[in-house]
Amino acid sequence: MIRAVGYIRVSTDGQAEEGVSLEAQRAKLQAFAVASDLGLVAIREDAGVSAKTLARPGLQAALADLREGRADALLVTKLDRLTRSVRDLGSLVEAYFAARFSLLSIADSVDTRTAGGRLVLHVLASVSQWEREAIGERTRDALAHLKAKGVRIGGEALGWRRTTETDAEGRRVWTPDLQEQATAQRIRELRDAGRSLRHICVVLVAEGRPTKRGGRWQPQTVAQVLARHNPTPAAPAVDPRRAA
Repeated sequence: MIRAVGYIRVSTDGQAEEGVSLEAQRAKLQAFAVASDLGLVAIREDAGVSAKTLARPGLQAALADLREGRADALLVTKLDRLTRSVRDLGSLVEAYFAARFSLLSIADSVDTRTAGGRLVLHVLASVSQWEREAIGERTRDALAHLKAKGVRIGGEALGWRRTTETDAEGRRVWTPDLQEQATAQRIRELRDAGRSLRHICVVLVAEGRPTKRGGRWQPQTVAQVLARHNPTPAAPAVDPRRAA
């Protein structure tokens, strides 16, 4: 007999309607376990908790039952009780239900003990992977487009500051910080003279040159400044009034 741990969840008290109350879910799990010859070892629950995160006490207890060998399968009345996020579902499939444990969802007819159930879950996991990759592609394309237009991306680099002014597209305008640019130039001069990153830190401290955020100069900080201020003659000049 397969040992199953049940999981039930409601996000609000109002979900007592339409048969999704904790009591209604519990009854469905118990009836399904009897009809399917499952050994229901426990029913974990979360009350008043959103499915936006997997960091829920009841769900984590159910997953611990699987990891620690107290159960072989997770049983839910519907997949949206487990999670409403395709991405989180994909993470659960990869971590728990791809091979070792079974997932059973009554309303969705998902039973990974069967070929059909595994197919449904694999389709959902594939959709999750597609969603992650599509988001990554859109992000990369958007950043490449902005960089091609000369828009500075990321946080404030040494030598530049954002102003409260915005451009025609609503982006905050950058303005040069001459003191910081002098520090960046000094770093470049020292590096071109063959000084080590650690030695450059010592020189900057001795000359009283502050870091961007007032911390201590570290070799890694100097390396980051050098990377951002590395001359690239082939690249077009960036208008300092372009927004980030």
